[in-house]
Amino acid sequence: MPACTTNGIKISVITRYEAQHSSIPESRYVFSYKITIINESDHTVQLLSRHWYINDSNCNNREVKGEGVVGEQPILSPGASHSYVSWCPFKTEVGMMKGYFIMSRQIDDELIKVDVPDFTMVATPRLN
Repeated sequence: MPACTTNGIKISVITRYEAQHSSIPESRYVFSYKITIINESDHTVQLLSRHWYINDSNCNNREVKGEGVVGEQPILSPGASHSYVSWCPFKTEVGMMKGYFIMSRQIDDELIKVDVPDFTMVATPRLN
């Protein structure tokens, strides 16, 4: 499970190939990913936005930016955690995502960039 800690905020990722939503003949490979955010810092933070770089094995690159995660901008006090599940389609059996969150430290409104570890998604048929 990829994980990293930036500015006292730990991010870990678990991925899953979603065969029931994928179609090999149509070159559509769908993956879900679960992100867990743990605030190991001494300050309350709020997740404001996300920024993703998404690449498939044909060198097709996408960039996605937006407010919050799955419609939420969670506030995490010291020791608190937040998890969410999202998904990403690819045209190839292998894909990769990386990115970061922008968070606000509540005590002084300082903006903090929190890295998300790179994670690779491989369709189950590819592993056989």
